[in-house]
Amino acid sequence: MEPAKSFRDLKVYQAAREAARSVFEFSNSFPPEERYSLIDQIRRSSRAVKAMIAEAWTRRRYKAAFVNKIDEALGEAYETQSWLDDALHSAYLSEEKFEELDRRYDAIGAMLSRMIDRADDFCKHVPATDYRGMVREGEESPFTDH
Repeated sequence: MEPAKSFRDLKVYQAAREAARSVFEFSNSFPPEERYSLIDQIRRSSRAVKAMIAEAWTRRRYKAAFVNKIDEALGEAYETQSWLDDALHSAYLSEEKFEELDRRYDAIGAMLSRMIDRADDFCKHVPATDYRGMVREGEESPFTDH
């Protein structure tokens, strides 16, 4: 397996991005009075999962910072599950859709937990990256003439 060159290569990021898209789509059917409460909260937490993964990727030079951001992503995933509970309880979400999304966030949580357990594997060699977290190859130093 080839190592990830960007946070976008991580399966957990891809899963979180897709889950956030699903949350956005189904929350469009919520009643208008939920716009500034449940809709806003569930969309923010679901999107924060993938954002925290991206941020953790750029902080791999420092294991503690990496673990902290992955742990925050895990917290956002569980927060999303809590909002899913509210959506189900309010009958805004079918039991079937709830189960599907809940399983997806369980899987994302498991992947994030494994990343924390294997933080050394992610942080042991961090190649130089650009502002997007993409590996830079053969770039001149901004600090010397060489």
